[in-house]
Amino acid sequence: MSELKVHDRAPDFELIGHDGETYRLADYRGQPVVIMFYPMDFSAVCSEEHACMLDAMSQFNRLEAQVFGISVDHKAAHAAFVKQKGLTYPLLADFHPKGAVGRLYGVYLEDKGFHARWTFVIDPEGRVSYIQKNQISEVPEIDDLVEAVKESL
Repeated sequence: MSELKVHDRAPDFELIGHDGETYRLADYRGQPVVIMFYPMDFSAVCSEEHACMLDAMSQFNRLEAQVFGISVDHKAAHAAFVKQKGLTYPLLADFHPKGAVGRLYGVYLEDKGFHARWTFVIDPEGRVSYIQKNQISEVPEIDDLVEAVKESL
């Protein structure tokens, strides 16, 4: 599995969301997309990451950016997490086969059984325009993601 780089074409995917809907990356061509890969629902750092993203959603909405959170959790766990945290963007289940989309993006940690905390900004043409690589224990810099979305336009 090779690591994605800025300017690479973003691998397309189709995953089920917390709401039971099917989401395809290709359906969002023409607008920026933020893909937050994260380890697991309900963990302390993931909860803080999503709270920070929720606080910044008005900025992403103004930029017409679609935000997705992706982990290996089941859609039922995602639904409970969305409800508990009041999230307004889809959480997608990279559940079966476990980590398949994470592998495409080079973020699935085989030894741990979950995704690294990396966030990708995909430009309107479907190319990776920014990658933020955080440690498992680090909350992403959301302001940097907002700036990366602006620059992708």
